[in-house]
Amino acid sequence: MSPSASTSTKGLTAEWLLAGLVVLVALRDVWFFATKNYLPEPFFYESADTWMDWFNTAWWARDKGIYDSWASIYPPISFLIVRVLGVPHCYVDQAGGPQLRYCDWAGVVAIHAFYIIDVVLVALSLMRIDRRTALPRSLAISLGMPLLYGLDRGNLILLAFGGIVLAFGPLLHSAKGRWLALAVAINLKVYIIAALAAQLLRRRWRWTEMAAITTILTYLISYLVLGIGTPSEIVENIRAFAVAESTTGVLDVWYPATYLPMIKLLTGSDFPVIVLLGSRIMDWGGMLLPMLQHAGQATILLGAVAAWWRPQVVPSHRATMLGLSFALITSEVGGYSPCLMLFFVMMERWEGRARPLAITLAYLLSVPGDLIFSNVLSMSQESFLVGHTVLVERGIGLGMFLRPLVAILIPSLLALQTVAAAWRDWHGQAPRESAEEAPLHAPA
Repeated sequence: MSPSASTSTKGLTAEWLLAGLVVLVALRDVWFFATKNYLPEPFFYESADTWMDWFNTAWWARDKGIYDSWASIYPPISFLIVRVLGVPHCYVDQAGGPQLRYCDWAGVVAIHAFYIIDVVLVALSLMRIDRRTALPRSLAISLGMPLLYGLDRGNLILLAFGGIVLAFGPLLHSAKGRWLALAVAINLKVYIIAALAAQLLRRRWRWTEMAAITTILTYLISYLVLGIGTPSEIVENIRAFAVAESTTGVLDVWYPATYLPMIKLLTGSDFPVIVLLGSRIMDWGGMLLPMLQHAGQATILLGAVAAWWRPQVVPSHRATMLGLSFALITSEVGGYSPCLMLFFVMMERWEGRARPLAITLAYLLSVPGDLIFSNVLSMSQESFLVGHTVLVERGIGLGMFLRPLVAILIPSLLALQTVAAAWRDWHGQAPRESAEEAPLHAPA
């Protein structure tokens, strides 16, 4: 069975309807911005802070206090990239801050260029995998909330995501090119190392070894060029960051990728949650949410064991997704991070029961909006995108509670699909590399 014939007419219709929902909500975001001059929930709650992940990094890239004063947890390559892709004179005798965005036009262009490159890479990759589903799936990822959130923040996930697409998609035929793309992605977002470790599930020993060596060399070169950022400094800053994040505030649950901020809010925050929710909801939430988190982790680990046990029936992209998803739901690394998982989910076929449900949830996770059932705050904020003060309304959205659950269910469903495939293969009920379980592509 060819990939183009793998999706039924019914499944294709469902995908187009789901992609249409993503597009409609994205158009609604445009209308909202045109009429109210700020981006709606769940875009970042501070309307004046557009692109500041990039420009804060760019300012510190020209300061030797990156790892002591700013206590950065990122390897040196991040700072080299934003330094090169910036206008140097904008950072001379400047105190940093939002005004950098008015001067450093090259940084603004770079942010949007990386986003456009991501869109093109996703579209080309999915076209090679399955032409029938390429357009709706590309629309879901490109206009999806995770990638748009990364664009709004100006976050280097835009570059790391492109590295993941090149490393594990069908575009690059050179193994060396894949190793380099993955090495850059890991050096930008350290948690992506889980995608490299996942290659061991399919016993790709040499590929993993060479990719690891390339990652280390990439770090060493960037360290020598920047001159700071030793492994001990980064590890110490990560440890300090983890301690600082042991408590959380109410705004941390605005657009989370996991339940961790909400769990911390319920169990370890000074914010008077009990006044808003009552003691019963607070107690039940503090108990049930960690259980959901651990159940998802256990299911993914079970799928990983099945992949190790019967690697011949597990697509390589799914093994990678399992490893990466475990990292994403174990630590809160930002609302943009699910875009990494979504790419691998969109490489699945619409077959069976678990996979169509996981793909459907991936579309829903991509919807760039929220259902607000309670407006709790109105305030004046400076909106950078229009350059003046606007009246902003913020509320409690359904996505705050459901989005982390969906992020857990998607990899859990595919983990159960992997367990089922391994079980059938063990009992001789499915041939190795069957039409049902064969990878859509085999990375070099």
